[in-house]
Amino acid sequence: MRCPKCGEQQTDANTVCSSCGIVFAKFYKYNPPPDTDNQPAIHDHTVHDGTDSGPGLADIHPVSRFKQRLFLDSSDQDIVYVCARGLLLAGMLILSYKLLTSTITSNYVGEIFLHNINLVFHEAGHIVFRLFGQFIATLGGSLGQILMPAVCCYAFLFRSTNPFAAAVCFWWVGENFIDISPYINDANAGVLPLLGGNYGHTAPYGFHDWEYLLTESGLIKHDHLIARMSFFTGAIIMLLALVWGGVLLRRQFKATRRK
Repeated sequence: MRCPKCGEQQTDANTVCSSCGIVFAKFYKYNPPPDTDNQPAIHDHTVHDGTDSGPGLADIHPVSRFKQRLFLDSSDQDIVYVCARGLLLAGMLILSYKLLTSTITSNYVGEIFLHNINLVFHEAGHIVFRLFGQFIATLGGSLGQILMPAVCCYAFLFRSTNPFAAAVCFWWVGENFIDISPYINDANAGVLPLLGGNYGHTAPYGFHDWEYLLTESGLIKHDHLIARMSFFTGAIIMLLALVWGGVLLRRQFKATRRK
């Protein structure tokens, strides 16, 4: 069948357009085709609770809709496109292995190219969150570098229906949790070089983000534990993202074989 909005060819099992992202049930409910006899019946599952909850709020079960967005089987990809994604996923897998087999104290994550990209969003986070006071502004650096890939993940998944790109951004979220773990781990020691050539143990109080954050919150003695928790969180997210991307790539490869 074809999407009634953009005309893109779809598999019969799709309930959401793989190209423009419209929900077919919602579209047909409010845009009935001229010949309704040849159209599949669209059931209205909207829950009426006495309020006007908007059109098509529950046309499709939220869990099913979310699952379809996660594993949307795009049948319009050619083999070159799929192979390029495979190379990207392979690179992510290799980098993940290097990151996850390195110790926090080695600060391997601070030596890779992604660290410089993360640093831009880290510094931007300090500026964006400055309105909320010194503590939040200081925390905003780490929040900024985590929120940026999270926002990209949301946009690719719910705005452009590109779940593979969303999986890559989700992996980037995990990489950022690992990226901040050496910084957290250094809160007490203050031996990592900071921007401007300073070190935590010689810089004024508040210059080292995590020394300030953990001191103010009374958690400075737990800096190593919190760093390990951040590293573990990042590892789990990265592994989930690799599995997600692998499943999508396998489905897309099968789709190209059927052409």
